[in-house]
Amino acid sequence: MLEGKKLILATKPFATERRAESWRHTILTISALILSYTAAFWFENLIVKMFIAILTSLISLRMFIIYHDYLHKTILQKSALANAIFTFWGLYILAPKSIWKRSHDYHHKHNSKLYTASIGSIPIVTKNKFLSLKRKDRTVYLFMRHPATIALGHVFAFTYGMCIQPLLRSPSKHLDSALALVVHYGMAMIIYYVWGLTDLLIGYVLPCFISGAIGSYLFYAQHNFPGTYFKDKNGWTYIDAALLSSSYMKMGKVMNWFTGNIGYHHIHHLNARIPFYRLDEAFDKIQELQQTKNTSLNPVDIMKCLKLKVWDPEKQRMISLKEMESMD
Repeated sequence: MLEGKKLILATKPFATERRAESWRHTILTISALILSYTAAFWFENLIVKMFIAILTSLISLRMFIIYHDYLHKTILQKSALANAIFTFWGLYILAPKSIWKRSHDYHHKHNSKLYTASIGSIPIVTKNKFLSLKRKDRTVYLFMRHPATIALGHVFAFTYGMCIQPLLRSPSKHLDSALALVVHYGMAMIIYYVWGLTDLLIGYVLPCFISGAIGSYLFYAQHNFPGTYFKDKNGWTYIDAALLSSSYMKMGKVMNWFTGNIGYHHIHHLNARIPFYRLDEAFDKIQELQQTKNTSLNPVDIMKCLKLKVWDPEKQRMISLKEMESMD
């Protein structure tokens, strides 16, 4: 039975990039994205446009995971072309490199630590802490965890959280956040003036909102699911945070492709240097990685995850507001 550092060492053979494969996945995804965007503006039929918009949003998710791997220094390092591609992509999707990398790296180092886990992640407090909050602070906390806020991830997580907020806090450090706003919303204005309102809404805005909603939910549910684990600084360990507080989200082959295998999130947190296209390989070959808490995109599982609001140290699990009220 592999445990602790031995388990991390067992993942090392998979933490090796296959350069040609990285480029193949990147080029294929970019090509598919270009084709889907072109088709969205080419076809006149609204039903066809809507279908293509959904397809575009799913391909965008995959491209984001590839970008995410690049910033983890997992793939395509020391490539000027890759740097140019991913710098532009970060600006376009409102997740510029400076803010995404800093906040996401912090998330990996402190995942599941109470009181520090909210940086680069969804905020989490204990039951007693929540009850001690002022009404205004409770409202803000619940707003950030509300299903509608997660569904509007394009607005709250990306436009505000990764661009406007860091720009207001430290303009000199986050000039790329300003540039991201200019690029993203500048493209929207160009599309409106060239192709009109319908193409703007269906061909550009809709894919952004769908991918933002799915991406925000995936990030939420990967650490907020029935059976997840939170500890204070004294009881926290990196390996437990990876295996107990990061989910394995079961998906079919099609959704695993669109989401870049991010469902194997516990493996990614255990060793972020494993390329996304090798996560399933590690899962299949290391038995210990198959023994984890699961969730899925089944509507029942989604509802179970979204109901979770605060950590109860006594019960050692996340609870809903309804549960908390019944305890008073």
